[in-house]
Formats: sequence, C-alpha cells, structure tokens
Amino acid sequence: MNRRGVTLLELLIAVSLLSLLAVGVLMAMRVGLDAMQKTNSRLMDNRRVARAQRILEEQIAGFMPLVAECLAAPDRPRVRMPFFQGEPESMRFLSSYSLAEGARGYPRILEFQVIPGENRRGVRLVVNEHLYTGPLGAGLFCMGLGADPVTGTQVPLFRPIEVGPHSFVLADRLAFCRFWYREAPPPPAPERWVPRWLQPQWPRAIRIEMAPLEPDASRVQAMELIAPVRVNKIPLTDYVD
Repeated sequence: MNRRGVTLLELLIAVSLLSLLAVGVLMAMRVGLDAMQKTNSRLMDNRRVARAQRILEEQIAGFMPLVAECLAAPDRPRVRMPFFQGEPESMRFLSSYSLAEGARGYPRILEFQVIPGENRRGVRLVVNEHLYTGPLGAGLFCMGLGADPVTGTQVPLFRPIEVGPHSFVLADRLAFCRFWYREAPPPPAPERWVPRWLQPQWPRAIRIEMAPLEPDASRVQAMELIAPVRVNKIPLTDYVD
C-alpha cells in the first residue's frame, strides 16, 4: 500500500531553501538599514553645517557697537575704547544674538576661538557667551591700549579667551578656520581684507574661511562666510536721539 509523505532528502532540500531565503532577506534588510543609517548621518551633518553657518550669520548680523571702560591696572584710570577684538583665530564683540534666546534675548559678549580638534586632528571653532552688563562689565575683558609687537602702534589689548566645558562647538573636523576683517582706509586707497584688526573703530565686514578635514562631495561642506557689520556710529561718540 502506497503511503504519502516526504523523504529525508526532500526535507533537507526544503530546509536548505528556506535557510537561503531567510539569509537573503536578512542581507537585504542589513543593506537597507546601512543605507538608511548613512543617509541619516549625511542629513544630520548637512543640517549641522547649515545651522552653524546660520548661527554665525545671525551673530555677526546682531553686532552692537560698544565703547567699553577698560581698566589696564588698579592704579590707572579707565580707558574708553571700541570693544572689538579681531585676530586670525580669535574674535570678540558684543551681539544681540545668543544661542539660547536667539535675537530676542539679552545682549551677549561673544568670544570665538579656533582650537585643536579631537585627537589633535584638524581644528574646531568654539564660542563663549557672556551676559552683557554694561561698559564697565565689558571692561573686564580688555586691558586698554598698548603697543603692538609688530607695528609698534597703540592698539586695543584684550585678555586671552578661555575655552572650557562652557564653550559651545560651532564647527568641528575642520582643516582650518581663519578670520578676516575688511578695512576701509582713507581715499583713494581701496578697501582690503586684513588678518588682524588694529584700528580704533569697527570693521566693515567679517569673513570666516573654513574647510573640511575630510572633503566629501555628497555632503554640505563648511565654506567661506562673509557678513557685513552694519554700524553707522562713530567710535567714542554717543548716539543723539
């Protein structure tokens, strides 16, 4: 009498085919998940770069002219000077824009500093925010006027920028980051970009040059940013209502 059923060989073939099918499905899922993870990572990096550039634009757009009361030494009188520090890798000024409150918060003294990156690879751009309390409070960051070691002329002197846990990283994994300042000398000399700001006034514009440590054509790259400084006030004078 014939009996219906499967042989051991047929069972082994069926199990093998099912296993191959399961492996194929798992491989397809893994490839899909890896592609989605890379896409999400690229999207987050692009958003991070775009957000950093937007923050820098807002911070410079909120530039506020300030004449600080600087105390060079306890036994010397205070010195009134335009509050702006411009170095190739350091910058300090007063802005109406803050990271926490945007453009609707209290003015902040912003300190930008380029520091080495993680494991000393490349550099990163960080910023400190200090609540503005008035010309006397801003005077704690400056030390009056002194002789420039290169030119010998009298220039504003500032205290070093301190980087710590309170510092916010604006841009990371950069090959370089440099600041430039547009100077408007007396006519007929044309405007020019200088790496250090030594004038007793405010620059016409600020340029920030950045380049990624590892260029990737599929991602938004850190690039040059030029923002005008919209100040129509003459230094060491008061506004007239």
